[in-house]
Amino acid sequence: MIPFKTIRARAEKRKGGPKALDKLMPAKPDLKQLAKLGDDRILAEMTKRVFCAGFAWSVIDSKWDGFEQAFLHFQPAKLTFQPEDYWEGLLRDARIVRNGAKIMSVRDNAAFVQEIAKEHGSFGKFLAKWPSSNEIGLLDLLTKRGSRLGGNTGQLLLRFVGWDGFVTSKDVVACLRAAGLDIAEEVKSKGDLAKVQAQFNAWAEESGLPYTYLSRICALSVGENSSE
Repeated sequence: MIPFKTIRARAEKRKGGPKALDKLMPAKPDLKQLAKLGDDRILAEMTKRVFCAGFAWSVIDSKWDGFEQAFLHFQPAKLTFQPEDYWEGLLRDARIVRNGAKIMSVRDNAAFVQEIAKEHGSFGKFLAKWPSSNEIGLLDLLTKRGSRLGGNTGQLLLRFVGWDGFVTSKDVVACLRAAGLDIAEEVKSKGDLAKVQAQFNAWAEESGLPYTYLSRICALSVGENSSE
């Protein structure tokens, strides 16, 4: 496998040098801040990622104030106690995107967030304690215990709430394959995910960089896009 310093050098060359690349990095993950994140904000981000999957993100963003109002500002305890007619009413609510399966995922994920919060104090505290070296374990948990949080949806959820992990975007996968990792063009199998995890673990040990940075630099080292 190609060492990460080679990939970083390629990204620096493509983006105009070390300083230019540094400017493209996101804020460093802050576990203390993540631990303080409210369960309502976790559920809100879950909902946004679920609704954005297979849909234009700009449309969801433009209607987001309506989502906040319709879903009671994503307070898990309130949502889990709502009667059936509340959920049926959302199917006719023009403030949101009226997709029945995705609407019902909010109820399921509200219960999921409550369960984790009961076990760990809050969902944010739970995430803050989970090691980046086992992202695939966390993704598996999201898939099994959450609703519609599998695949890239779970990865993007973790990225947007500030957890330190990789995203198997098209460019990241292209970077990994070019570096010598034997994985498919679309990383879906548990075997391929395990290989990706092992490689990011090795690069994290080599470079000392956060996984979020490793993933972003990897993406910027290939393709035509300027970000993941």
